[in-house]
Amino acid sequence: MARLPLSVQAIESSYCVRTTPRKKQTAYSTWIWVLTFITYCAYHMSRKPISVVKSVLNQNCSDMTPPDNTTNNTHWCDWAPFGKQEDGDNSASLLSTVDSSFLFAYAVSMFLSGMVAERIDLRIFLSAGMVLSGAFCAMFGLGYTFKIHYLWFYILAQVLSGLVQSTGWPGVVTCMANWFGKGKRGLIMGIWNSHTSLGNILGTVIAASFVTENWALSFIIPGLIIAALGVLVFFFMVPDPSLVSLPNPNNKEEGVSPPQTRRQRLPNFADTSDEEAASLLDHESPVNYDDKTKEAQATEVEMHPRDDKAVGLKQALAIPGVVEFSLCLFFAKLVSYTFLYWLPYYINSKEDSGGVEESANLSTFFDVGGIIGGILAGVVSDYSGMSASTCSVMLIVAIPMMFVYQTFGSVSNGMNIFLLILVGILVNGPYALITTAVSADLGTHKSLKGNAKALATVTAIIDGTGSIGAAVGPQLAGPISNYGWSYVFLMLMVSDLLALLLLTRLVMREVRGWYSKRRQQPHTPL
Repeated sequence: MARLPLSVQAIESSYCVRTTPRKKQTAYSTWIWVLTFITYCAYHMSRKPISVVKSVLNQNCSDMTPPDNTTNNTHWCDWAPFGKQEDGDNSASLLSTVDSSFLFAYAVSMFLSGMVAERIDLRIFLSAGMVLSGAFCAMFGLGYTFKIHYLWFYILAQVLSGLVQSTGWPGVVTCMANWFGKGKRGLIMGIWNSHTSLGNILGTVIAASFVTENWALSFIIPGLIIAALGVLVFFFMVPDPSLVSLPNPNNKEEGVSPPQTRRQRLPNFADTSDEEAASLLDHESPVNYDDKTKEAQATEVEMHPRDDKAVGLKQALAIPGVVEFSLCLFFAKLVSYTFLYWLPYYINSKEDSGGVEESANLSTFFDVGGIIGGILAGVVSDYSGMSASTCSVMLIVAIPMMFVYQTFGSVSNGMNIFLLILVGILVNGPYALITTAVSADLGTHKSLKGNAKALATVTAIIDGTGSIGAAVGPQLAGPISNYGWSYVFLMLMVSDLLALLLLTRLVMREVRGWYSKRRQQPHTPL
C-alpha cells in the first residue's frame, strides 16, 4: 500500500488542514504536474549523452595534431574499443551495439515494470529507479576517468541503465492520470510531454559542454542530477489523490453518477451510435434522484476507491486499440529514437559541420520541434476526438519531409534549423500522443469497468512495444550508414509508412463515427 512520506504528512497537518478542498486540489495537482514533468525530463536527460559522445569515441583525427609517438597512427584520437579496428572499420556497428544494449534492456523490462508499478508504492518505485539510473549513467562516464577500454564494461553500463530507466514512464503516466482524469487529456498531456524533448535538449547541452575536454562529465553530471531528483521524489511525491483525502477523477467518472438535471438526461446524439440513440429514446422518462444520497455515494466512491485487482497481460491486450497503437508506436518510436541517437553524429559527418559541440547543439532544434509537435497533436486530438486520424495525418506528411531534410538540410545552417523543427514536429507528434493521452485513455477504458489498476500495465505494453522499435532503429542505423545515409533515411520513411498502415482500421472507425455524428445532428433551417 502507498503511504505518505513524512514531509507531506507535515504539510498536511500544518497547512492543508486550514485550506479549502478546491485550493488543496489545485495545489497538489499543480505540484504533481511539475514534479512528474521534471522527473521524466531527468530520465531523458540522462539518456542523451551517448548520442553526443559518439562523435569523440570515433572521430576524424586527420585535422588534429598528434603526439610525437603517434605519427603513424591515423586513429590515435579514437577511444578504444570504438575506433577503427585493424580488420576494418566496424565502429558504427559497435556504437549501435551500445545503443541497443540500453534500448533492448529497456524494452524487455518495460513490460515487467508496468505490472510491478501497479503492485507497489509508485513513490518508492520512481525514486529508486531514478537513483539507480543516475548511478549507471555515471558508470559509463567513469570508463573515461579510469581508462577502461573493454567493450563489455560499456555494454553492461547500458544494460543496467536500461533496466532501471524502465521505471520512469509507467510511474509518471499513472501518477498524472490519477490526478488529471480524462478531461482535455490531449492538451494537458501534450504540454506535459514536452519534458521528453526538453530533457533531450538539456542532456545535449550538458554533454556538449564537456565532450571535447572530459567526456566523463557528460555522463556524471546528468547522473548526479537525476539521482538528486530521485531523492526529491521520495520525500514529496503523492501518487494518488486519495492519500491526501482528495477525489480521484477517474473514480468519479467510472463510479456513481451525480444528480442529473432534465437537460443532462436528454440523449446526446453527438456521443452515441444509432443503436445507442434509439435505446436512449425508448427510455427517456425522468428518473427520481435523492440528491443528498447520490452526492454522498459519489463522494464515498471518489474518496475510497475500490480495491481493484491488477490486470494481467491478456486482459490488457484485449482492450480495443491497444494492439494497433502498440504496433504503430513500434515504428514511430523506431524513427524518433534513430534521430535521438544518431542525429548529432549525422550532422557532424557533413563536410561543412562546425565540430562536435556545434553539431550537438544544432540537433536540439529537432527536439524544439518535438515540443511543438506534442502540443499540436494533443490540441487537435482534443478538438476532433480522433487520435488515430491525428497521428495518421502527421505520419503522412512526415514521410516526404524526411526526404526534404536529407536532401536540403545541408544547404545552410538556417535551412537545417528550419527543416529540423518541421521534422521534429511531424516525427514526435504521433509518438507523444500515443505514449501519453492515448495510453492514459486506453488504461481507463470503459471495458475495464472502473478498474484503476490497469493504467500502468497498458502504458507499459504500449511503450514497451514501442521501445523494441526504438532499439531496432539505432541498431540498424549504424551498419546501414556505412552504405550511405540516404539508405538510413529510406529505412525511416518506410517505417513511418508501416506505422501509418497499422492505424488504418482505427482511422476508418473514427471517420465512420464522425460521419455518423454529423448525420445525427439536427439541421438548422435557413
